[in-house]
Amino acid sequence: MARTRSVVLLGAIMCLTVVPARSASNIDERQIFAELQARNGLRSDALLEYAANRTYQVTDLKGKVHAQEKGRMEFHAPDQKTFIVTSEEGSGLVRALALNPLIASEIKAASGKDRHDSAISPTNYTLELIGEEDVGAYHCYVLHTAPKRPDKYLFAGKIWIDAQDYAVARIEGHPAANLSFWIKRADFVREYQKVDGFWLPQKDSTVVQVRLYGKKVLTIDHRDYVVKGKG
Repeated sequence: MARTRSVVLLGAIMCLTVVPARSASNIDERQIFAELQARNGLRSDALLEYAANRTYQVTDLKGKVHAQEKGRMEFHAPDQKTFIVTSEEGSGLVRALALNPLIASEIKAASGKDRHDSAISPTNYTLELIGEEDVGAYHCYVLHTAPKRPDKYLFAGKIWIDAQDYAVARIEGHPAANLSFWIKRADFVREYQKVDGFWLPQKDSTVVQVRLYGKKVLTIDHRDYVVKGKG
């Protein structure tokens, strides 16, 4: 995702207080993992398509915008994504070397081997239940995630899993492997929202330490979903 000074991938770590120890229901991480896998399979089978407005924005820590790209992301089951650009602002170099590769990597990761390799599954991660916490209106199990191999598509950090739907409501972490020579560190937060029964991204925020050029911030806002499911 990087090649020169303009390579900027970014996010903010927000530390939340976690209620320690076990759930009142005595559930453990193996059961949570099994439910997450089963429910994700059902949701994936039921989701036919969606479309959402996206805004990608690169700023410095003071909020100065270096580049922005807006467009419409469309998904069609089982694994096809397309992005239609509607407006572009700021540095063309930042868009070419940071935003466009980021969008392309998401489209690629939606299908085939990349999708399997990045999934939150027992093949890729070990989970440890560390407590429970409310994320907005959702009561969640909080789990520590440890990747099973160093891979830039995996992350180390924490996930919040909704205790009713067994869906990921929030992720915090950093990539399990270096993204590039230029990026020394990348810390991200991804928040999800429930739309017509499906859990879809709401906002991504990433802070990146870029070698020689300091910290930059990337935010991705996902808005105005139109979702079509079976039935």
